Amino acid sequence: MTHTLTRSINIIIVCLLLTGALIGCSQYSTRPAAVNFHNISSHYNAYFIAEQDMQEAEFAMKAAYKEDYNQLLPILLPLDSVLALPVKPQLLDAVKKASIVAEKHQNSKWVDNSYVILGKSRLYLGQWADGLEALRYVYANGKDEDDKNKALVVLMRAYASRKDYSNALGVAEYLSQQPLTKEATKEFYLTKAYLHQQNGEYLTSVAILEETFPLLDKSTETARLHFAAAQMYDRLGQYVLANKHYKNVSRNRPDYDLGFYSSMNSLQNQVIIDPKTDVSSVGFDKMLRDRKNSDLRDRVYFTMGLLAEHRKQLPEAVEYLQKSASFATGGNGVQKAYTYLQLARIHYDALEKYEFAKAYYDSALTILPKDAAEYRVVSDRKTALDNFVTQQTIVKMEDSLQILARMNPKALDDKIDGIIEAQEKKRIADEKKAKEALALAAAAQGGMQNGLPSTANGNDRRWELYDPSMINKGKIEFRRVWGNRVLEDDWRRSTKQNRALAGNNFNSKADSTAAVAAAAETVLTKESPVWKERHANLKKNIPLTDSSFAVSQKKKEDALYNLGKIYRFDLKEPERSVAAFNRVLNEYPQTQYKEEIFYLMYLTLPESDKDRLVWKDKLMSEFPNSTYARLLNSAANDGTTGDKDRNNPVKAYESAYKLYADGNYTKALEDIESNLPAYKGSMLEDKFALLRVFLVGKTRGREAYLQAINEFVRLYPNSMYLPRLKEMQELREISVGKR
Repeated sequence: MTHTLTRSINIIIVCLLLTGALIGCSQYSTRPAAVNFHNISSHYNAYFIAEQDMQEAEFAMKAAYKEDYNQLLPILLPLDSVLALPVKPQLLDAVKKASIVAEKHQNSKWVDNSYVILGKSRLYLGQWADGLEALRYVYANGKDEDDKNKALVVLMRAYASRKDYSNALGVAEYLSQQPLTKEATKEFYLTKAYLHQQNGEYLTSVAILEETFPLLDKSTETARLHFAAAQMYDRLGQYVLANKHYKNVSRNRPDYDLGFYSSMNSLQNQVIIDPKTDVSSVGFDKMLRDRKNSDLRDRVYFTMGLLAEHRKQLPEAVEYLQKSASFATGGNGVQKAYTYLQLARIHYDALEKYEFAKAYYDSALTILPKDAAEYRVVSDRKTALDNFVTQQTIVKMEDSLQILARMNPKALDDKIDGIIEAQEKKRIADEKKAKEALALAAAAQGGMQNGLPSTANGNDRRWELYDPSMINKGKIEFRRVWGNRVLEDDWRRSTKQNRALAGNNFNSKADSTAAVAAAAETVLTKESPVWKERHANLKKNIPLTDSSFAVSQKKKEDALYNLGKIYRFDLKEPERSVAAFNRVLNEYPQTQYKEEIFYLMYLTLPESDKDRLVWKDKLMSEFPNSTYARLLNSAANDGTTGDKDRNNPVKAYESAYKLYADGNYTKALEDIESNLPAYKGSMLEDKFALLRVFLVGKTRGREAYLQAINEFVRLYPNSMYLPRLKEMQELREISVGKR
């Protein structure tokens, strides 16, 4: 009995002691023993694992990040949830472990650090609201000033990534007044430089980087930062300072690609700094011969092309860039896209070969990533060039046909015969080349070993169809010689007398070679039926009658007018737009587009041009009751020029339509005619114009309504609303006829 009682008392004492110990180690206790327990437990368990998860995730994201050396390297990697997808398990585990510290170790000094990891992990995962809340919690409730500053640095980076520059600058201003440790100062400087870089303030960004470099150790990341600084100096036109940083790249353990691109950019700047530098002596040949650069030869040729263009050596520039495109490997697809863009720009701006420029833009768009900064601009440019090339081709074609139409009959026949003769010479030459190609193919077939082509001759010539300019050139030449042919057998023959021969099986290469040789030996004469038929086919396209010549003139007039609008609204080239409109007025003094051209000339010319008001006066004097005169009057009455941006066009249209729906037609029409000049050339222009037609019909009577319909039909021939307007016009004419 006594033994049992003693045992019970001992158990009670042990329980009381254990309870006291547990109470003493509570996460809410401020006793030294409890605080030390939770500090050790949180630091070497949950927080340690969360920190390791974060380091592993960031290391993996840096390794997976694909640098685009044609673009400005970001000083810090973006907080990108897509980039973080492969490391999502590590980030989720970091969130889980960091949350344990916050939930079970409230009196630990590692709570603030855990919240920083928690906030950064959620930002990487794309959970922006939760991530920002965690970082703000540290700032508001943190106990350690250094931890609070770390949280604010991450918060500033998050704002910069979201392009919330106002809040980011507010955080930066606060941090600039705080005492920071060396490590915190480094992170703050890098984040602030990143903020200004993303905001396009390159001078401020490089100035901050210059203060940061003394705080950095030699590493690949430091080399990358020197490269980013050099790129920003390049954009500022400070090529000497840029080269200083390109040289510093090689002194900071760069990886091979970073060192290579740094050398390329440095050589490019060297030639720009000293125009007398011999391009052949700066080391490009050595780089091309280096086996380590076998997959980077496209970039070497690209740089050589840029330098040749800088020296106005355009044929050489095009040749180098075409070589760059031909040597681009699968992994360098993005580089190939930029090469095509450079070729497109040269052919458009300098060579004015617009069809080639269009072909290169087409090729670039098939390769360029849709998230690239240039994609939207290139896409819009390509669409504009499609229409531009169509209109320009019409102008050139009708010009040529009209010149032929003005020739006397004998000279015209001689000219056509000369064209056919030139085509025949080219055909024979092509047939000869085809014969030689067959012979080479036979020889190559003999050189096949084990199903693989022999490379003994060392010929690395690439297929021409890799080059879009050659593809486009071939298409143009084919259409010029043969016209638009249907894909069929014997398409090349003017007659099908020998079609039966096509059914024969030429089983040997010798037979096919003989057939080509026989075709090449067949020479047409002027007396042959084939020659006469081709002569007649060419001649029938020439506008020899008054009616056909008038049709040709109309096609050319419309195309010139469209070219002026494309220059003005799509290609943003006001000078060429003015030249095109002037040509319309000079060649077609009675053009139906006269009042609109007067209006567009007034809008296009700069305010400093003395001729600007001349066009306005012409519009007001010759077409005082036209839509364009009313537009300028409305713009003058409310103090605008008729060409400045106003409110959002969608909201402006919705506002005007609401007035129309409410029956306030007069006010709606005033708003439409007031806003329409600001949206000239925009996607909503024809929609504004359509609403204006309805409003004119409601307020200005039948004649003004018919005039508005006719103007819409003439001004917007490609509008999706045109069928409806034409139907309205026909119904109106029928109703008038019945009266």
